[in-house]
Amino acid sequence: MYDMAKMKALSKLNEVVPETFQAFRAFDKAALADGAIPAKYKELMAVAVALTTQCPYCIEAHVIKARRAGATDTELGETVFVSAALRAGAAFAHGAHCFTPA
Repeated sequence: MYDMAKMKALSKLNEVVPETFQAFRAFDKAALADGAIPAKYKELMAVAVALTTQCPYCIEAHVIKARRAGATDTELGETVFVSAALRAGAAFAHGAHCFTPA
């Protein structure tokens, strides 16, 4: 199911809803651009979110962008564990629902 070549099919969105497609691309570009938070750190955040949501397309794309922005193996490794800790933390926090009255 996962094949980066399938991402080319998203161009169909530009055909059928070009205004929305272009607005999304502009938003995405602006959100990840250098700003108060450098692009490298934004890409590392994107990697952490992609790991948490388990989107292989996003993981691959944002790891590539993070590396281009100067991210090291060590930074990516720490990003993996930040993501793992937060995902585990969410399961832990939601565990409260197991012990509260319905």
